[in-house]
Amino acid sequence: MKKILFAVTMGLALSLTTTAQRSMPQAMQKLLNAEYAISSLYVDTVNEDKLVEDAIKGMLENLDPHSSYTDAKETKELEEPLQGEFSGVGIQFNMNKDTLYVIQTVPGGPSERVGVLAGDRIIYVNDTVIAGVKMKNSDIQKRLRGKKGTNVTIKVKRPGVKDLITFRITRDNIPLHSIDAQYMLDERTGYLRISRFGAKTHEEMMDALKELKKQGMTQLIMDLNDNGGGYLNAAIDMCNEFLDRGQLMVYTEGENSPRNEANANGWGEHKDLHMVVMVNQYSASAAEIFAGAMQDWDRAVIVGRRTFGKGLVQRPFKFEDGSMMRLTVARYYTPSGRCIQKPYNRGDKKAYEKELLDRANEGEFYCLDSIQINDTVRYTTRLNHRTIYGGGGVMPDVFVPVDTSEYSTYYRDLTAKGIINQYAIKYVDKNRKAIAKQFKTVKDFDRGFTVSDEMMKDFIAMGENDSIKYDEEKYRTSERLLKDIIKGLIARDTYGDQSAYSVIINHRNHDLQAAYEVLNDRERYDRLLREGNPEYERLIKHDTTAKKD
Repeated sequence: MKKILFAVTMGLALSLTTTAQRSMPQAMQKLLNAEYAISSLYVDTVNEDKLVEDAIKGMLENLDPHSSYTDAKETKELEEPLQGEFSGVGIQFNMNKDTLYVIQTVPGGPSERVGVLAGDRIIYVNDTVIAGVKMKNSDIQKRLRGKKGTNVTIKVKRPGVKDLITFRITRDNIPLHSIDAQYMLDERTGYLRISRFGAKTHEEMMDALKELKKQGMTQLIMDLNDNGGGYLNAAIDMCNEFLDRGQLMVYTEGENSPRNEANANGWGEHKDLHMVVMVNQYSASAAEIFAGAMQDWDRAVIVGRRTFGKGLVQRPFKFEDGSMMRLTVARYYTPSGRCIQKPYNRGDKKAYEKELLDRANEGEFYCLDSIQINDTVRYTTRLNHRTIYGGGGVMPDVFVPVDTSEYSTYYRDLTAKGIINQYAIKYVDKNRKAIAKQFKTVKDFDRGFTVSDEMMKDFIAMGENDSIKYDEEKYRTSERLLKDIIKGLIARDTYGDQSAYSVIINHRNHDLQAAYEVLNDRERYDRLLREGNPEYERLIKHDTTAKKD
């Protein structure tokens, strides 16, 4: 009897013979029938929503490394940094051990309006203790952020004030900027660091370039190091500012997606600006599109290391519950026809994620001679017909190795335990007013402030208190690096200016130094754009079996 009942029930489950189902592909019918059978007949209770989510994830995992599924919460967190703003209280904070320490308030933002100050420690959020309880940063952010117009009450401990101070803050829209730093390196060389390609990146870039030109800029270093990309349209809008009318910026193409081109409209305001673009192994996606277009049109010299190689186009499919599937539908190609995407094997995400580590272990980041270029991936630029290389990512015109001369295990341990950041916070807490009084601007601070040996003794002692044994030899190896980072963090925390850190740390940035030298050696700059880098020719690996992108 049980067998008969099971057969009848199963028959009903698998006999969805409506007109709509008959028109479905057989594979889709199979999937629907399987889900219906499991949800209707499985021995235990199942979460049908999770069942479907797991099925979607399982399908995507067998495709390329960038097709993905995110639930509603993950989708919101993914999109927020690219939208250009979020709703919250308007503070930049750091965690000093288990306590939230306010580095700065957003000018004109909700926290500044009610009187929250840099150096305040937030102890309570809506009667929930967040200090000393090892709460995750994401959980703290969840309590501080919220819909515009809603209220949150915080209690802060302020140095020199006995009792906690209570603030009632009305949340508001807080801008998220793409520009990390902009300033003049000398009387004619501007520097611009862009961290992401978001909805307002083009607008921010134009404002920054306008301000730099007012200060005398006639040539530019654009820093895209560690820029993981973002919106394709942001990269296209930026490319448009530097290219002539009709010049191809990027095109996409896939098996089910016909070729789609983006060409410059000729209205760009910076088509004659001499430029170097900095990239490294973490520059990806939209950053590679911009760098690739500039290289392919001989528009800028690219300096650094081969980029990540993320050249797959994802189309978002949003579901009613707020979740989203990002499905790869095409590949990006630079104007010369290079596919930005590096090779991968379907379904082998672990190997793909390990690829950067493999490149590091093979020495690609540290030595030019460790790079191997396949002779089947040579391309030519569109104007000067110089040789450039494909095979995944953008190969720079000038290679700059990663400098490890000041790295030590002692420095690694101090960094891993957050001692450098903790020391800077503690120092600023005690000396904020004195520093600001003595040095009116970041530039004054940069010129006049020195991290003393006495300060370093306190710093070393802080490390020892956290079980990091002092090693004289290793300390001397990393001493200058440690002092520069500490100085940069003190500047950032004192002046409430993200660019303060970059101004100071960039003095020792080998990528920036190389970019600056190229830009200011006009003969070399022009030769690179005209002839390319002849050093790469000796790195060619002949492979008659390999196929072109």
